[in-house]
Amino acid sequence: MRMLSNRKRFSDLSEREVLALAIASEEDDARIYRNWAEFLRADYPATAAVFDGMGDEEDEHRQRLIGAYRSRFGEAIPVIRREHVAGYYSRRPAWMMRNLSLKAIREEAALMEHDAAEFYTRAAQASSDAATRRLLGDLAAAERGHEERAGELTDEHLTPEAREEEEAVSHRNFVLTWVQPGLAGLMDGSVSTLAPIFATAFATQDSWTTFLVGLAASLGAGISMGFTEAASDDGVVSGRGSPFKRGLASGVMTAIGGLGHALPYLIPHFWTATIIACIVVFIELWVIAWIQNRWMQTPFWRAALQVVVGGGLVFATGVLIGSG
Repeated sequence: MRMLSNRKRFSDLSEREVLALAIASEEDDARIYRNWAEFLRADYPATAAVFDGMGDEEDEHRQRLIGAYRSRFGEAIPVIRREHVAGYYSRRPAWMMRNLSLKAIREEAALMEHDAAEFYTRAAQASSDAATRRLLGDLAAAERGHEERAGELTDEHLTPEAREEEEAVSHRNFVLTWVQPGLAGLMDGSVSTLAPIFATAFATQDSWTTFLVGLAASLGAGISMGFTEAASDDGVVSGRGSPFKRGLASGVMTAIGGLGHALPYLIPHFWTATIIACIVVFIELWVIAWIQNRWMQTPFWRAALQVVVGGGLVFATGVLIGSG
């Protein structure tokens, strides 16, 4: 409540305070763009150059606003920021958006400029003071100018060749961070749980017992794989991305792989559940082969041979042990 009481409504700001707020907002946006440029420079130099240019544009508009403020109100600029104004658009700090995809960062930048322009436009329409209305309209026009300039900078720096290179890097990062650990988890969950699940199934011929064993094996394997993947590599040297993301992908996909052929045993009739579980196993193994071919560029029939033959051997092992 104390925080809310210290916030002022935008409609209650004086022209002097609106100018001060605009100056602080432009400064914050310039920092965000430059931070993004630093985050992206190593892998996406062309996009980093675009954000460097947008930071320079924000600085130029800030200087123009400071000049307007000095000519009307003098040198002392009050400290008023977004968080001091109720209803004013907010910005997430750049460090909170560090793990966003390249596409998401570009969309966030476009949204930043759009939000600022729309807010100033609405504020100008609601203002009853002619001078303040004119000032807010000028600010809205400046923000729209940022949007146009961003497009010009993109055309200048992000050539088709540069865009193609950056998309290749983005694809590689996606594969290393999400697809590779997720695929490893799916393979482990789908294949390694075959033996204990089907051994239990054929040894007990009891659906509920088989389901409990499958549930425990799947969730246990998921937790183990998730922590193993996250702890194995911090991603700094290998460039494989956030260990949390990789661990999450590996753990979740491991659990899904095992649960796929454990869930059919919720069906009380044992042989019906077993037939459905066998069909699910067949589908899982071919899906894994397709993912290897689609994302890891493994020839399809080689992937199918590795996965289907390996999975078949594990499946046969579980059936033989359970039947014996």
